[in-house]
Amino acid sequence: QLQLVESGGGSVQAGGSLTLSCVASGLSLGYYSVGWFRQVPGKEREAVACAAMIRGRANYADSFKARFTISKVDADNTVYLQMSSLEPEDTGVYSCAAEGGMRFQCPLEERDYSEWGQGTQVTVSS
Repeated sequence: QLQLVESGGGSVQAGGSLTLSCVASGLSLGYYSVGWFRQVPGKEREAVACAAMIRGRANYADSFKARFTISKVDADNTVYLQMSSLEPEDTGVYSCAAEGGMRFQCPLEERDYSEWGQGTQVTVSS
């Protein structure tokens, strides 16, 4: 069974950067597409980006593509989310999720993912 553990969250000032990691165990991420999602207090969880199973082809939600970069490193069984130019509005819990069977494209809908990590808190202060 696939297990996902996020790390790398923390507190940062506006304009700063953070890199989140989603480390998988149990099965190889080479057979999964992986997405990053964000839960902001008082709002529904939203998709940030995803990386497809084959070659980690990336797909971004429009509001994140200029500042965030997702990378899937199958050799490390890890998916990274590099976040730059962070704003207080980016504060929230960031979770990764995985789903098998989506080979070349990955969706930006949480309902399409069945395996989830616990999330890591990101706090951006002004």
